[in-house]
Order: sequence, then C-alpha cells, then structure tokens
Amino acid sequence: MSRPTMEDVAARAGVSRALVSIVYRDAPGASEATRARVLEAGAALGYRPDHRARLLGRTRTRLLGVTFDVQAPFQGDLVEALYAAAESSGYDLALNAVARTRSEARAIQSLLDYRCEALILLGPQLSASALADLATNQPVVVVARKVKAAGVDVVRTDDLDGSRQAVRHLIDLGHRNILHVDGGKAPGATERRTGYRNTMRRAGLTPVVLPGGPTENHGVNAAQTFLKDPGEITAATIFNDRAAVGFLNTVRDSGLRVPDDLSVIGYDNTTLATLTHIDLTTIAQPTPALAKLAVERATVRLTTKTPPSEEVVAPHLIPRSTTSPRT
Repeated sequence: MSRPTMEDVAARAGVSRALVSIVYRDAPGASEATRARVLEAGAALGYRPDHRARLLGRTRTRLLGVTFDVQAPFQGDLVEALYAAAESSGYDLALNAVARTRSEARAIQSLLDYRCEALILLGPQLSASALADLATNQPVVVVARKVKAAGVDVVRTDDLDGSRQAVRHLIDLGHRNILHVDGGKAPGATERRTGYRNTMRRAGLTPVVLPGGPTENHGVNAAQTFLKDPGEITAATIFNDRAAVGFLNTVRDSGLRVPDDLSVIGYDNTTLATLTHIDLTTIAQPTPALAKLAVERATVRLTTKTPPSEEVVAPHLIPRSTTSPRT
C-alpha cells in the first residue's frame, strides 16, 4: 500500500487539505473539534507528516547537524548531551551516523541536504583542508579532536593533561613500570601518547608503548602482545575505555589478576566503564560541558561574525576497582 497523504487525511476527515496542514503545523485557524477530527483521521490512516518537506519551505530550519561514529560509545554519550544543550538553545539536532559501510562524507552530505544551519562533527577523520572547505558555507564545530583548520571551531578535552593524570595516579600508587596502549590514528591518540611519555620521563621512568587503536579488538591484540613478554610491567594506561575492555578481558583470561597483578586505566568514562563487572578506573571527558560549548559555538557563529575559536575543557580521574597500590 502507498503511504497515506495529506489529501487522504482531508478526505477522511471531511475538511480541506489546507486545514489538515494547519492542524499538523499546530498553527492557528482550526477549532479544537476540527483538530481532534483531523488527528483521529490521520491516526486511523497511519499518516505521518513529512517534516523534511516542511523544513524545505522554511527560511531557517534551526537544525544543527551532527555526525557520530555508530560504534563509539563516547560519541553516543556526547549525542545525548548535545540534545539537551540544543533544546535549551532553541535548536534541534539532525543526526547522521558514520559506519564501516557509510562514509563520513556521505553522512555530512545528508545533513546538508536537510539544510542544517551548522555542523557539529564528533571526532571527524576529514583532513584539515577538507574541514576548512566545509566551513566556507556554514559553521563547523569539531568536537573531541585537536585540529587547526581555517574557519573551524574546535571543542575538545585537554588530552595531554588527562594522560598525565592517569600516569600520575599509577605512580602515586607505587607503580614504576607502566605500559601505554596507543590509539593509532584515532582523534586524541597523539596527545594521549605524548602526555604519557612526557609524564613518565619527568618521573625518571622509561615509556613503553604498544600499538593499539580505538576498538575492543585493538585492546585484545595489544594484550596478546603484552602477554608474550610482560616483563616487570605492573600497570597500563589504555587509549580509551572500549579498547580497555578488550585488554582487560584478555589479561584476565590469561590468569592475571586485575588489579592485584596489573592495574589498568581507560579513558572517556563511558557507560562501559561503569558496568559492575568492569568497574574501570578511567579519565572522564565531561560530555555536558563539551556539548554545551559545541552548541554555543555553532549558534554564536550563526548569529554573529565572531571568529572561530578553540575551547579546551579539563578532564578528571575517576578511580574504580581496576587500579590499586603496587604489591
């Protein structure tokens, strides 16, 4: 069966198409009785208004377009915070996911097709030049990635300091041989790796970095490499919570006790870290603050000629049961 139209609703309710439009736009001009009759007719037919068509008829859509990685728990947490921040500013969000079978470029184009007034890109992989090109036509806010691109606003966490906090926590617990599992080419990986190395060297300790990445499988692979020759390592900082989960499961399956034999710290403070059977010590990125700043930057750029800026927020350590004093 074809999708019910506004004309079908009008015929069933015995009113004009214009009156049906008034009711579904919640505009003045229809009595309460007529509204009830039109909505009842629409419900009976299974009619759903075409909100995209309505948006195309407006001068302004008041939509902020957001791209996010469908497999990244931290970005999912950010999206939830962005909804609250956008609503309080009088805007709505249009989301488009990036996945293995869906490119970032395609997700962005879909948002532009919906006439989003500004773009908020969560951990984008686009080059700086591509981001700058995108920003020539509408405000672009990059979240959770350090990048310098002409015309682009950046809102991020101080990953250097977050990594420093993780290492200092382990050092304060008495650990001296501390491993870092790298994030590969993921946004934030360079800063977290640098923060780890700098903090270790300042403490007179030797950095040990294993290749890794942002997924559970990256954590599994890093743990397997570590277990071949653990040496005197008693603690590890992992690029993010997701990789930390893969790392934790693998070292525990090998017979190592966490935290008695090995202390582990993640990064992001996602919902994964809070699960009872994981209870991961981690570095929290304050998602409400990041979301609020991202929406502020997008809306300010829409209404003023303020130049783009970089906003950096402070992370903080959340200790849980995967770290303990060295025994």
